Amino acid sequence: MSLRVAAFVSALLLATPVIADGPAGGSTAPLDFQWGVKIPLRDGVKLNATLYRPSGQRAPLPCIFTLTPYIAETYHPRGVYFATHDYVFLAVDVRGRGNSEGEFTPMLQEAKDGYDVVEWLAKQPYCNGKVTMWGGSYAGYDQWATAKEFPPHLATIIPVAAVRPGVDFPFVNNIYYAYDMQWLTLTSGHTGQEVTFGDWSFWAMQFGELYKAQRPFRELDTVVGNPSPVFQTWLDHPEPDAYWDSYSATPAQFAKIDLPILTITGQYDDDQYGALSYYRDHLRAASAQAAARHYLLIGPWDHAGTRTPTETYAGIKFGAASMVDVNALDKDWYDWTLKAGSKPAFLKDRVTYYMLLGDEGEWRYAPSLDAITTGSASMYLTSDNGHNRGIYESGALTSTAPRDASKPDSYIYDPRDTTFNAWDGAEDAGASLTDQSGLLGANGKILVYHTAPFTQNTEFAGFPKLSLWLSMDQPDTDLAAFLYEIRPDGSSVQLGSQFLRARYRKSQRTPELVKPGAVERYDVDHFAFIARRIAKGSRLRLAIGPLNTRFFEKNYNSGGVVANESGKDARTVTVTLYHDAQHPSVLVMPLTKKP
Repeated sequence: MSLRVAAFVSALLLATPVIADGPAGGSTAPLDFQWGVKIPLRDGVKLNATLYRPSGQRAPLPCIFTLTPYIAETYHPRGVYFATHDYVFLAVDVRGRGNSEGEFTPMLQEAKDGYDVVEWLAKQPYCNGKVTMWGGSYAGYDQWATAKEFPPHLATIIPVAAVRPGVDFPFVNNIYYAYDMQWLTLTSGHTGQEVTFGDWSFWAMQFGELYKAQRPFRELDTVVGNPSPVFQTWLDHPEPDAYWDSYSATPAQFAKIDLPILTITGQYDDDQYGALSYYRDHLRAASAQAAARHYLLIGPWDHAGTRTPTETYAGIKFGAASMVDVNALDKDWYDWTLKAGSKPAFLKDRVTYYMLLGDEGEWRYAPSLDAITTGSASMYLTSDNGHNRGIYESGALTSTAPRDASKPDSYIYDPRDTTFNAWDGAEDAGASLTDQSGLLGANGKILVYHTAPFTQNTEFAGFPKLSLWLSMDQPDTDLAAFLYEIRPDGSSVQLGSQFLRARYRKSQRTPELVKPGAVERYDVDHFAFIARRIAKGSRLRLAIGPLNTRFFEKNYNSGGVVANESGKDARTVTVTLYHDAQHPSVLVMPLTKKP
């Protein structure tokens, strides 16, 4: 999914869909265009497609298609690009959307329908029997879903920013997005609702109505005026259970997927979590031969930028080197895997990633994702006798492990407090990842820890991990952790964030309510991949507090079914964070060295 809250939730590192596919580099070259192509499926339903072919095509060619719920017409720029670069391209409406027949149920039918489209295409006179797929977000999911069905003529895939049901959508770490109903409204019926979907003020108001009134999250579809059986079904599965597992390949299916794959994501891609889960699961199960043909590209970009890169995002500058011609890279990949061309020169190793160096950056390469991280830096949380009241009276992050007793830190959170908005979105959406106003406004309601200024430039690349020793006096609550670079001039850059519902501290699949007063370790280890040089004189800031925002399902801390809870169930919680010798709360940062 991709425009998912550019105005608000980009500050929270969410996920979302690119409605208009964006510029693909216009061309005045001639091409053959056919609207309204009908593709029959095994159950008699016919999908609608728009066909783009090189002008006067004389011989069969490899065919590329995208399967989209966002209306085939939005992929016109890509169709033009590929047709004018000697490929056949089809933009296909999923069943029940656009001009396709049938009923749309999100992500449910794409695996078998994708198989049928592949095999239908392979039989067309303009196709040479080699079929591939293109697209990101939902269309990235489509590629993995189709691949697990093993259509004989599927030759390669490029899943970009691929959403993974039950992993990064419609919830993250068991916590649902309010955005779910924004997206379900976009994809309701056959036509697009792009104008409604893109009215961020409208959605902020709708989400705020539920939030301020402290109504159950389950009522969100009614509040926004679009009652949704799909939304209700999703809420019945708050864990990544068998329901969600059915959308993805099994380990046995991953083991059989043996075709060239280029996975693409970004450091600020809302669906990085899903994209990398596919990548890891495939490499874990695949043969050595199949694994060797799976390449990974991690740019600096946000979700939309994985297909149409921009040099800045939400106040963060990536630098000129980040402006990759993704269309040309895709074409080079297809030339290599479908036409016996040369391997793309840009992919110098199995993993290509972008190291952010202040406001610029450079591309680097590694034989594997794990090889990028060459060491770690442990930063232990501490405070002055439990005195931690926010940014101006913060605790510290130190390289020295605690050796004796230390008074813990704590914060008090009342879920009925709807004025709390530390991470409710910046006023300036264009600078939401560099804006500090929300955090400053939450002073005294959250815990903050700072490192000393770095004495030299230090490069981090990999996945930060946070281990906290906590106790609380209620059976459940939602925690948020945010990581920032604070530059010598006082400006801030958000590096990453993560959330945790306390009942899932041991397993995302098996909830276990908290025993009030028990001191337990909480591992917050699902931070996104980062690659950034922290400049000499900069500091790291770690902020920890409650997740209290209109953009997520609210946990009222009662220990009941969270989607059904309301303000009537609210319980104020005191969360205590320990950092003594027996309970060393620690942030572990992944170090790297330039190859």
